[in-house]
Amino acid sequence: MSHFEGIREKFRAAGLTVYAYNLSFNDSFTDEEIDRGFAQARALGTAIITASTTLPVAKRLVPFAARHKIRVAMHNHSRIEDPDEFATPVSFTTALAMSPYFHVNLDIGHFTAAGFDALQFLQDHHDRITNLHLKDRKKEQGANVAWGEGDTPIQAVLQWLKARRSPVRAYIEYEYKGREPVEEVKTCLAYVTRALAG
Repeated sequence: MSHFEGIREKFRAAGLTVYAYNLSFNDSFTDEEIDRGFAQARALGTAIITASTTLPVAKRLVPFAARHKIRVAMHNHSRIEDPDEFATPVSFTTALAMSPYFHVNLDIGHFTAAGFDALQFLQDHHDRITNLHLKDRKKEQGANVAWGEGDTPIQAVLQWLKARRSPVRAYIEYEYKGREPVEEVKTCLAYVTRALAG
């Protein structure tokens, strides 16, 4: 674990803390590899793992999350045709019922593209949401688009978080085709600033 402890120290020296460790568990993971992933999160100094995974794999994570006392926040995509994928409100609520250590890393763009209401889900489950991925997508499995051109309720979500002084973190996720990535992320940040001011 010294490698991960060293990374934590580099962040600490820069005045930063690691909020979450992204580790997407899959069917190929052995129990030993799952356990080691939780130990890596602890060595990084966080008690949250964000994971793109499936419901069957989530079931395997239950005892590890409890033993390590680490929350696992399931990340969604828009693949609603696969019942094992995290893509629907039901897939999330099924996981939340498995363990008090299970939470949600809600991607509001994918949730919108899959045909669901990201703002309503946030309102209903904010106490089990660790963080959001912000992006703009069109409904009905539409493409990622420049912010403001899609159907994702980015402004409404940000305004809701602001009004409630919510501890849920919201991260910009740049996935549409644009100019140079740094410039596009700056454009997204400007959108956030305007949305919060409105």
